[in-house]
Amino acid sequence: MVINICNHDCTELWDQVLYKKLSDYPNISDWEMKNIIDFIAYEEANGRTVELQSDSPLILETVKEKLDHKQDYQDVRRPKKITECTACPYRKGCMTEFVCHTAPLENAKSILKSGKLLSAVNARGLTEEELRKEERNAAHDPKDFFHYVMFSWGNCQAGDRLVMERKNNRMPTEEDLSVNFTPGIRFYFKYDELEKHPNATHDGFLPIKVKDELVLKDWVYAIVIPDVYRKVFEELVPNELQECVYYVKNDCKDIWDWSEKVYQLIENLEG
Repeated sequence: MVINICNHDCTELWDQVLYKKLSDYPNISDWEMKNIIDFIAYEEANGRTVELQSDSPLILETVKEKLDHKQDYQDVRRPKKITECTACPYRKGCMTEFVCHTAPLENAKSILKSGKLLSAVNARGLTEEELRKEERNAAHDPKDFFHYVMFSWGNCQAGDRLVMERKNNRMPTEEDLSVNFTPGIRFYFKYDELEKHPNATHDGFLPIKVKDELVLKDWVYAIVIPDVYRKVFEELVPNELQECVYYVKNDCKDIWDWSEKVYQLIENLEG
């Protein structure tokens, strides 16, 4: 694995390279350093070495020096907003109080029937090697990734973008993400609560992920379902999750508009 620390447009993991964006390039925040440390630790725990790269010798020197003092970054508190990615036209960054897992219609039906979010290995009944070799694994994620339930930050549109990619079996176009956009079902969790899960893991790239499975009734904060699917889910949602479900009308112009509408709902809920 490689960590490439440059003035990228955003932080992205693709084809065994973590393209690390710094919010205040070339300065490295404590939170960004913690994530670099977490990434190295996760990769080494899974038998992979990590090479550091940068367009700046000073950045490399700074990171290597800070790696000698890892203990100083163990308890770094997440910022309320992360600006490594500023593509969102509304927030200009990632809001960190909540994380979410987004699922397409059929997957969401299975999730609510079982009452659990499952890793890809458990949900699809395929081996890690089979999943790794699939064409849909365009980013070439390593096989251990398929043992985890993945989460994005709460106002991020990446989950819905992936739903559209799976639906059309290709990278989504601007039209797919606007006039033809069909949102997925979002499962929301409070970050600080999910961190307490015994199988929660920080890999230095995703906000958080949970190994094997996650029981919804014990952890979920809210479930957002596009109102067009209301009749489908009203009979599927278990009684213990009824109070967590919100049906939301998609009257939005595009994926960004939808993400903002949903996140406004979530951050204004009581509890």
